[in-house]
Amino acid sequence: MTLSGLAGAVALLVLAGPFGTLESLTLTARAGYWGIVVISTYATGTAIDIWLRPRLAARGRAIRLAGVAMATACAVTGLVSVLNGVLLGLWPQDDGMMPIIASIFLVAAIASLLLQLQGQATAPAGPVETQPILMDRLPLDKRGPLIALSVEDHYVRIRTTRGETMLLMRLADAIRETAPTPGLQVHRSHWIAIDAVRAVRREGDRAILTMTTGRDIPASRSHMTALRDAGLLPR
Repeated sequence: MTLSGLAGAVALLVLAGPFGTLESLTLTARAGYWGIVVISTYATGTAIDIWLRPRLAARGRAIRLAGVAMATACAVTGLVSVLNGVLLGLWPQDDGMMPIIASIFLVAAIASLLLQLQGQATAPAGPVETQPILMDRLPLDKRGPLIALSVEDHYVRIRTTRGETMLLMRLADAIRETAPTPGLQVHRSHWIAIDAVRAVRREGDRAILTMTTGRDIPASRSHMTALRDAGLLPR
């Protein structure tokens, strides 16, 4: 599909001869020029998308789309300017080149944006992995799979596999932002991620949960049924 699309783009550009190539180049020369331009710019755009997209993923969809489009446009414009100089002897400082360069930048930005949107629209349906909204409140170096939430005065201690952070918020609000992580409130002051429980031991009518990292979490008597329903205690 990609090869046929690139071949179609080259054929269209050879026949249309934009940017004066119809008048200045022979058919064979146009085919070679546009073949080099299309393949090299496609490879450049793909490389930028692969490298930059994950680095902008946490900043939101709009910033990611715009960032990839602008970076691609800058790289493609620079590449085409060099190719024009090497293959055609037309460098950016030559008379009449600046409008062409501006057009290349605009076309590259729009093409990158459309390709990103098309890729999202044609992506195969399946389960979408999302991180908890709560992660957006944490420093970047503390973002990781959740372990537990604990109330301390007016703060909530957020424990992840990458460390702990104190946030000024209510426990109920923090718990609402833990989805889709499976978890349970096991005490009025504690919430735990089910997958982060390493062991559970009974102490009278309460229980103590040993987590994969950090200190143990107490579970109160009123939450024993929830622990049994989750398979953490025998019935």
